[in-house]
Amino acid sequence: MATNRRMAPDIYMEDSSVLQGVPVSTAKKKSITPRKPRADAERNRHRLTEVAKKAFTERGGNVTLDEIAKRAGVGIGTLYRHFPTRDAMLQAVYRHEVEQLAEAAATLLESMRPLEALRAWLRLFVDYIGTKKIIVPALNAATSENAALLEYSSAQIHVAANHLIARAIENGDVHKDVRALDLLYAVFGFSKTNDPTDWIPRAYRLIDILIAGLASVND
Repeated sequence: MATNRRMAPDIYMEDSSVLQGVPVSTAKKKSITPRKPRADAERNRHRLTEVAKKAFTERGGNVTLDEIAKRAGVGIGTLYRHFPTRDAMLQAVYRHEVEQLAEAAATLLESMRPLEALRAWLRLFVDYIGTKKIIVPALNAATSENAALLEYSSAQIHVAANHLIARAIENGDVHKDVRALDLLYAVFGFSKTNDPTDWIPRAYRLIDILIAGLASVND
């Protein structure tokens, strides 16, 4: 039966159930801890992800995997070992962007007042939306794996935004009735309706307006 629970907007993609239903043999008591990737393999994966993001940003979601491998300075075989399909590459770039955004909330709070950390994080959220506009249309969102990634991403971003708002309220920077989801809807909705050529600087100005309106006035 459907509920009226308000859901986060679909703006935010790892399947947390990948180990469910996997049988574990009890014949031998051997460690099943996965082997850590070699350092060079990790470097290659990180390099490919960074190069892919840059290529997608410059050329759109239809960049070939061959071009990404050439830009990264690796063979196509190396790319396929890390990302066996096009969707796997797109997923990795998108997941990396989401996790960087989610982690930025705590990092910003370490060096800024909560209200300024919120402003800076919302600007990063705008940059993330710019990447999403390129990556997500190229993904086959109908697959269960991509659907799980979108759900995971939505949860990560919502948690980060809630944390920032909670700290701002606790510090007396914003009104107590401010809700993170309202801010996310405002910024994301703005990105859907504005001129694609200059929506990012306009979104930054919108954030300044929102922050000014949210700030509590100490009598």
